[in-house]
Amino acid sequence: MTAKLKLLLVAGARPNFMKVAPLINCIKTQNLEHKWGGDQIECRLVHTGQHYDQKMSDIFFAELGIPAPDMNLGVGSGSHAVQTANVMIKFEPICEKEDPDWVVVVGDVNSTMACALVASKLGKKVAHVEAGLRSYDRTMPEEINRVVTDSVADLLLTPSEDAGLNLQKEGIPKARIKLVGNIMIDALIAKLDQARRSPRLKKLSLQPGRFAYVTLHRPSNVDNEASLRAIMAQLKCLSCRMPVVFPIHPRTRQRLSDFGIGASGDNGLHLLDPIGYLDSLCLTEKARLILTDSGGLQEESTFFRTPCLTLRPNTERPVTLTLGSNRLTSVERLTSDVDKLLEGAERIGQVPPLWDGHTAERTLEHLLAFSAK
Repeated sequence: MTAKLKLLLVAGARPNFMKVAPLINCIKTQNLEHKWGGDQIECRLVHTGQHYDQKMSDIFFAELGIPAPDMNLGVGSGSHAVQTANVMIKFEPICEKEDPDWVVVVGDVNSTMACALVASKLGKKVAHVEAGLRSYDRTMPEEINRVVTDSVADLLLTPSEDAGLNLQKEGIPKARIKLVGNIMIDALIAKLDQARRSPRLKKLSLQPGRFAYVTLHRPSNVDNEASLRAIMAQLKCLSCRMPVVFPIHPRTRQRLSDFGIGASGDNGLHLLDPIGYLDSLCLTEKARLILTDSGGLQEESTFFRTPCLTLRPNTERPVTLTLGSNRLTSVERLTSDVDKLLEGAERIGQVPPLWDGHTAERTLEHLLAFSAK
């Protein structure tokens, strides 16, 4: 059967990879079994190269079973303006040549917004997976990306009911908003058995439920010397109580070097190079507590019901606070908030609705239904 529906699927940075993998697998199923109707789907994967470090990119493709991208724009790093502009310049001729029925973007990175804008201006339909999330903090670059992407998208696929309500408040017609659930959890569930076989705990001599897992990379935490010094001091204090595992993002490592902050660990503080997806899932499930500023880790810890402190004043994922195991914290409150978590239960919260591993299926169903209109 010849292709009836052509998709360009865009991945720009590491958080995107976990979101495109379930979609790629669903498309394979559709083409083999025609599970959601008769349409054959041609899917071309575009990697913008926004994350270009092998440790931050290629390992995730390998572990998630994602095929090599059909196109890699190789944009690399740069300021937000430079990076966004480079993605747009390099994606436009591809979008024109490929002439897709849909450009499917995921998440909230610069590539998400850049490719959505290009596609919309070329008259191509845009589907946004993980639409409607809002922190209502315009100082976050990701918030600008979310708002702009949603404003031009034709199909808005939301992870939670609050996301749909956000979009309706912004004037998006209800008919274009479809609640599908959390696609990150599809990838998590698919890889959970492999993650549980990770040797990472054994290599670090860690006991389940007796260590802290830390990830930090946002400018508000790592670009300010006083803030980063205070965070590192508190992590060293925490490491006297339990092991602390801290894979250091390249951005964070550079700031530690810039500020002359010691970046060598000791017996309790394990400072690692970036780790893969499977190791991260293993640590998230087995940790006693998590400290992060990552949106994805807020969701993954909620699925595992692992107590999590998010070092930010707000979150675009409020369901992780209202139902899940996540709590907001600050540098000033961090020590007392850690104490509270350690005094409480080792598993807290509940798994939100539609975090069931079937979000990609619902997403593809809506794409096919909208394409038939």
